[in-house]
Amino acid sequence: MLYQAIPPHYARIRDQLAADIAQGRFLAGQKLPPERDLAERFDCTRVTLRQALQQLETEGLIYRENRRGWYLSPPRIDYDPTRLVSFMDYVRRQGREPLTELLSAERRRAGAWLAARMGLPSPDEPVFRLHRRRLIDGRPVLVEINTLLASWCPDLLDARLDRSLTTVLRERFGKVQTRCTLNLRLGTVNDDQAELLQLASGASNLVLERLNYAEDGLLVEFDQEFWRPDAVSVAVQADFPSRPL
Repeated sequence: MLYQAIPPHYARIRDQLAADIAQGRFLAGQKLPPERDLAERFDCTRVTLRQALQQLETEGLIYRENRRGWYLSPPRIDYDPTRLVSFMDYVRRQGREPLTELLSAERRRAGAWLAARMGLPSPDEPVFRLHRRRLIDGRPVLVEINTLLASWCPDLLDARLDRSLTTVLRERFGKVQTRCTLNLRLGTVNDDQAELLQLASGASNLVLERLNYAEDGLLVEFDQEFWRPDAVSVAVQADFPSRPL
């Protein structure tokens, strides 16, 4: 006789909530009932319920805002970080509403770590550091730090920096970046990032680091992006050579 294993209670709760979502019981961005009410509905402890909710969060179906509760995830934004398209443009092209908040902008010395990362001749090399937060449909999804060579765009801090940096560099300064190298990894948010992204401290995030080069091959920018992992889907287009290398 074959016996079918009974799935654990949290898995059954996960399946029922996933079915509710699929059937349109909750709308994108809508807040789910409080954990207390859900625990009563499924006759379980809060610990068991949170196992189910965390599973759904891992799958990108729901997300948690720190101290506010659980929400149904809106569709992820599609993002190709190798393409020279601004955040504002590619979000709008997908029918969503982008917003950029400038948190700080300053001129400073690069420091030893950044000088080594960008191959600068001295840690005293002046750079501009921009700290910005990006939102989609009013929801914080990305914290970004852009560090640019001050000698490449010396009047950058005179420009409006709560909009597309790509557009500012091109239209105001005639500067264009032509290629980049990327590093993509999973990380965890620090306390400041958690507050800005409405996550719990130590929650997972998607970290993208990009070195951007100007037309003459000069390395001009180090870009760090810290994404909510449930907000983005990274898809890179690549052209293969006509014959194998």
